[in-house]
Amino acid sequence: MRLPRILLAAGASGSGKTLITCGLLEALKRRGLTPAAFKCGPDYIDPMFHTKVLGIKSRNLDTFFADRETVNYLLAQNGAGSSLAVMEGVMGYYDGVGGISTWAGAYDLADATGTPAVLLVNSKGMSLSLAAYIKGFLEYKADSHIRGVIFNRMSPMLYPRMKKLVEEELGVTCYGYVPEVKDCLLESRHLGLVLPQEVEDLKGRVERLARILEESLDLEGLIRLAETAPELPEGCPQRLDSVLKDGAYPVRVAVARDEAFCFLYEDNLQLLRRLGASLVEFSPLHQKKLPENIQGLLLPGGYPELYARQLSENSSMRESLRRALEEGLVCLAECGGFLYLQQSLEDMEGREWPMVGALGGRGYYTGKLSRFGYLTLKGGMAFGQSVGELPAHEFHYYDTTENGGSFRGEKPLSRRGWDCMVSRENLLAGFPHLYYYGNPRLAGAFLKKCRERKERG
Repeated sequence: MRLPRILLAAGASGSGKTLITCGLLEALKRRGLTPAAFKCGPDYIDPMFHTKVLGIKSRNLDTFFADRETVNYLLAQNGAGSSLAVMEGVMGYYDGVGGISTWAGAYDLADATGTPAVLLVNSKGMSLSLAAYIKGFLEYKADSHIRGVIFNRMSPMLYPRMKKLVEEELGVTCYGYVPEVKDCLLESRHLGLVLPQEVEDLKGRVERLARILEESLDLEGLIRLAETAPELPEGCPQRLDSVLKDGAYPVRVAVARDEAFCFLYEDNLQLLRRLGASLVEFSPLHQKKLPENIQGLLLPGGYPELYARQLSENSSMRESLRRALEEGLVCLAECGGFLYLQQSLEDMEGREWPMVGALGGRGYYTGKLSRFGYLTLKGGMAFGQSVGELPAHEFHYYDTTENGGSFRGEKPLSRRGWDCMVSRENLLAGFPHLYYYGNPRLAGAFLKKCRERKERG
């Protein structure tokens, strides 16, 4: 399959990748193109910004969660029909698993998909040293896949001279610069950027930036660079194909989605639909009870700690959910959803609020990142089945007094590990975020249990 594409990377986090990616996407739309957006790695929030700009769902591409064959398959599937794809990198370009490898980093994604990378260089406080900085990134790997450079926070007076110097001395194309744009910046909080709906005049900020980029970037050059990307392989990965052939699961699954529960991988929802499920969104914050006639429930992560009082005061929803779980409703809960199922949850001010009570623990704020990064869940059962190893990711400032012990979570490239997850016949819950395409057997086991519930009436 032919899909023109580029990857925007940087030397470090905080270099403006998300903002510039959104501005570029808007500028491409203004030219009449239909770009697709992707985020390297497990981040939930950056794709929300892409989605807000494009009006379509942005997707994650992660070479820890899934093997290279699956990543290329998803890139082709989700990029089909687009003029070109823009991928946003993660952290520094070569930063990957364990802090000592390139695995699952932006470079690894460029290498896995044959995508030309453009390095965003934070130029504040540097001039000639920029050449040395870029040279290091170009030469660290035999084929860095870096085919271009964009200077961020650079003055228009310096850019022509720096472009000439870098192109002559390093042989890499400069595709423009981004001046200082303080009125377009995005704010952050403890789990990353604030959510798009919380940014004042986000649409106006992105449109202003897009107009700036139309003047300061070589958009035609970037489009030509995207067109140099090789064709993507076609064909469904064997592990996915075997699950798809196992049969359809015509069940109804309720999906929590509101301000408190918003960390959802669109590919997870896509796979459930491909397996036959109908998804019904609802709000634990604003609605009084679960949707009718459902066999399954997804409680994703998000920010329940910011809405602990509202969640607690919605006692009819809490009771509806607790009663449904006691009656066998099939549930998969992650991180914030896991906290919601506890007996109580502490808010950011230290006040404790009653929650659903389906689990016996208390959720509390630790004041620091409790666990962060990739892990592999091993040795447990999911919905009564042995599904094999499950790739996962954790990022949370909260902990609970009861984390479960149905699986062993092991850190890659490390000896660290811990027991985690609550697994019952109708429930799988814990802090780890799961990516279904990484092991489609989990989605199959979840929906099979939902189908059994439906058949029992």
